Amino acid sequence: MNQSYELASHFYDEMLLSDGHYRQHYREYWQWLQQADQQAIARKREEAELLFHRVGITFNVYGEDGGAERLIPFDSVPRIIPAAEWAMLDKGIRQRVQALNAFLHDIYHDQHILKSGIIPPEQVLVNEQYQPCMQGINLHRNIYAHITGVDMVRNGDGEYYVLEDNLRTPSGVSYMLENRKMMMRLYPELFADQRIAPVERYPSLLLQTLRESSPVNDPVVVVLTPGRFNSAYFEHSFLAQQMGVELVESADLFVKDGAVLMRTTAGPCKVDVIYRRVDDAFLDPLAFRPDSMLGVPGLLSVYRSGNVVLANAIGTGVADDKSIYPYVPDMVRFYLDEDPILNNVPTWQCRRPEDLSWVLANLEKLVVKEVHGAGGYGMLIGPVASRQQLDDFRALLKARPQNYIAQHTLALSTCPTFVEQGLAPRHIDLRPFALSGAEIRLVPGGLTRVALTEGSLVVNSSQGGGTKDTWILEDDAC
Repeated sequence: MNQSYELASHFYDEMLLSDGHYRQHYREYWQWLQQADQQAIARKREEAELLFHRVGITFNVYGEDGGAERLIPFDSVPRIIPAAEWAMLDKGIRQRVQALNAFLHDIYHDQHILKSGIIPPEQVLVNEQYQPCMQGINLHRNIYAHITGVDMVRNGDGEYYVLEDNLRTPSGVSYMLENRKMMMRLYPELFADQRIAPVERYPSLLLQTLRESSPVNDPVVVVLTPGRFNSAYFEHSFLAQQMGVELVESADLFVKDGAVLMRTTAGPCKVDVIYRRVDDAFLDPLAFRPDSMLGVPGLLSVYRSGNVVLANAIGTGVADDKSIYPYVPDMVRFYLDEDPILNNVPTWQCRRPEDLSWVLANLEKLVVKEVHGAGGYGMLIGPVASRQQLDDFRALLKARPQNYIAQHTLALSTCPTFVEQGLAPRHIDLRPFALSGAEIRLVPGGLTRVALTEGSLVVNSSQGGGTKDTWILEDDAC
């Protein structure tokens, strides 16, 4: 290992202890890395980049060179999590997802949690992600979020915190799968020496989940994509291919006689389940945005009648809105009568005058986020912001306080990462994916994203972040 590797002060390093010795679950990898030919590793990093280009593992950055495709940087130092730690995360994610689905069913039906006063009704009912058209609709198994991505970070205290929940169209699982394939191709010896839990079953579990979302026997499943210019198009086509189902665009589907039909060379075919990667507003131009070219006219009426399943359901976005996030622990207690296993990050809601006053007085210490924001856009990271940026954000907060939440700046854990100078600590997060069907299922692992810029806490690919393979060690491997 590069002897110049220096631990970042005040941060928890995933591989190394504060005295520079390795953590026990990194033992096998550490020993391999100490003996490895660094030039050979550099050549394999170049090989990985070439292979990712050939496979087409890219994403589009909106507003950049007309939506030019960009390769997501891949780092070959894995993020390793021991079995006992993963068992806790797995249990906590299942609990959280169960509570979120219960919340979604409740707010579109009896609204018990609103009537109890636990969540102010106005934060839900006038939320732009709340869809009144979903009121009273009964979904199979009462599942709204069939696929959930839970973003987690480890703070300087070594504890995990949930940063946000992604329930609309969570992305990134294709990179989790391709990262594993790449690591197994480049370094098969590492997998021979350790028992690393597999993630390859995700596409089959996803298909099983989608099929279980429908009451129809042997349902026809499709993946609906906005098209090849969408930032996550590679993932849409990848998952359709891996599941063995059709990848369709709006022009491939039409509504007739109360059903959604797919155009095929053999004639129209009834569709039972649509894994949609199109946002609510664009799904049906007759019900939502009339200018949408990405949706299917009449889709909502078929959905409301129960003749097609949408995964995820319309209106799930209200549960991953950042103004609702602070209430998820309350949801766990309310619906499950359990204490939350996973921690939330303490959050100030700027819509509250007392919270806004405190945030404005302490802006330089905080991270401020738009409640509907995503991709790392529209954020302020106070400790690294300029005086002008702080002043600009103060004006935004005063003008539209309801649009923002604020949190303490977390000391995101670091993991050794290959950079031009060699190995260096870079900040990471983790997005495991939960599938809700007849039961909640997770593959052991997730997408680890890494902020490649020194000192940066923003891991999003749209902001220059990269990805790592995530290894969950099985019981006798650590």
